[in-house]
Amino acid sequence: MNNNKPINLIFFGRSGSGKGTQAELLDKHLGNTLHVSTGDLMRDLAKHDTDAGVKLKGVLDKGGLPFDQMATTLWMHEISYKLKKDQGLLCDGFPRRLNEAENLYDFLSWLERIDNTKALVIEISREEAMRRLLLRARYDDDKDAISKRLDWYEDRVVPAINFFKDKRLVVEINGEQTIEEVFNEILEKIRD
Repeated sequence: MNNNKPINLIFFGRSGSGKGTQAELLDKHLGNTLHVSTGDLMRDLAKHDTDAGVKLKGVLDKGGLPFDQMATTLWMHEISYKLKKDQGLLCDGFPRRLNEAENLYDFLSWLERIDNTKALVIEISREEAMRRLLLRARYDDDKDAISKRLDWYEDRVVPAINFFKDKRLVVEINGEQTIEEVFNEILEKIRD
């Protein structure tokens, strides 16, 4: 890592791993960062009375998946218009598919930022994810829905993680610790 350049962190982890919490903590700790959350971008678009916004709201309300390129389009737009040269980047909720990982890698390479990029994989077991998500008790968190989301992670997200592993950018974090312990492990490993 080049300490003179802003850091770019890409968060991965099963649902319930705490990746959003860790991204928020790092955003506050690091200071000068652009925290881009695909979920926030999707929810914001779904509030707009546009063709895409109305369609997306209907898809999200049913727990479905949006158009494959929707996430890439939204985060690429957000990064392009908001990321300053001296800012770090926190990627929360993307990439989640192999093609998105390739797009993000190529985009960060084009911005000459890839050498200061780490893909943080917050590891928790499937059983721990199920336990945490059932405790969280959101309206869509019954065992079948959670199981489908965990299957989707294995099928779609793991290949994106493997792409970054091949690029030697992955840093594995033990997510089955307290929030503070996970945060401290991240800080320790991103300094290397």
